[in-house]
Amino acid sequence: MDELFKQFQKLLSETDTSFFRYIYAEMNWKSRMIGLTGPRGVGKTTLVLQHIKKNLNPAETLYVTAEDFYFADNRLIDLAGDFVKRGGKNLFIDEIHKYKEWAKELKLIYDYHPELNVVFTGSSVLDIKKGASDLSRRAIMYNMQGLSFREYLQLFHQIAVRVYSLEEILGHKAVLPGVKHPLPFFEDYLKRGYYPFALEEDFELRVKQIVNQTLETDIPLYAGMNVSTGRKLKQLLAIIAKSMPFKPNMTSIATALSASRNNIADYCLLIEEAGMIAQLRNSTGGIKGLGKVDKIYLDNTNLVYSLANNDSNKGNIRETFFLNQLRVRYDVIVSPVADFLVGDYTFEVGGKNKGLKQIQGIDKGFIVKDDIELGYLNTIPLWQFGLTY
Repeated sequence: MDELFKQFQKLLSETDTSFFRYIYAEMNWKSRMIGLTGPRGVGKTTLVLQHIKKNLNPAETLYVTAEDFYFADNRLIDLAGDFVKRGGKNLFIDEIHKYKEWAKELKLIYDYHPELNVVFTGSSVLDIKKGASDLSRRAIMYNMQGLSFREYLQLFHQIAVRVYSLEEILGHKAVLPGVKHPLPFFEDYLKRGYYPFALEEDFELRVKQIVNQTLETDIPLYAGMNVSTGRKLKQLLAIIAKSMPFKPNMTSIATALSASRNNIADYCLLIEEAGMIAQLRNSTGGIKGLGKVDKIYLDNTNLVYSLANNDSNKGNIRETFFLNQLRVRYDVIVSPVADFLVGDYTFEVGGKNKGLKQIQGIDKGFIVKDDIELGYLNTIPLWQFGLTY
């Protein structure tokens, strides 16, 4: 255990606390057991280390990753017991899905050690959700996504902007203090602003690594797939990347992949849960899988630029951004007459020359335009929808 403490102290000393993600203030850190999920690369590890550094006594706290070789010969529940005997009060476990029977042992830790607060994270939302049902009475679950355009401005350019509600944006209340021309920032965000590690080197390589790890390791392990099925997931993602916005035809996809038609919808749901794609449905219900899928997008615009390369379509990038940013706070479904429906609001997304045809005669209809800095009447700049979280 002493070696685990040394590794933890080193990580803590290297943790920067100048910028906190949107979800930090929303989490009830006093809960006895917290689960934080989300796609790979969105900053979950940094978030928990920041919380420790800012609020907790390191002498009573331990951070470990379930990938550590320590767990080849030691059980998590035994670590928790020894830690409590040493006066430990706060245990943080990263990459929990890499630990066999993690849900069972977390339940036992919760029941055996009421004096211990536990926070666990997992890059694969799949395994976490599979086990979270067993922990539903014990753990409070949070899901985290990548940077909003607002967060990107603060992290990359030290431009502080408050969160705006959808109603404030539609009422032309959103502003960027001290910024006359937001579009150059916005263009950069679309290409490399969703993942916090874009501040480091080899951004494009790391994005591709995340995609490969998710499709070749996370999903196959969760779903019990063989290697050849894992390759089909990569083929499916490639088809989606080059065809966006992608209207799914399960029969033609099945033919292209030499797979059963009945499996394609399951594959898409798995890839969606893992944070690689977003499926736009025709009804809400709070649970992914409800409602017929109308379109399939890559999860975020950084993935579009990384995977589609020269095939990336400007219209698809606009729609991907709109869906990606608004889904954190709102239910976004397909509109029968335009692109999107958010509550009572209808949105048609396009370039600066987009006309009003799709929303004529529609109450609460709005045109969302790219390549404009300011809005007017029922025309809203696309970039402003990145200020909602």
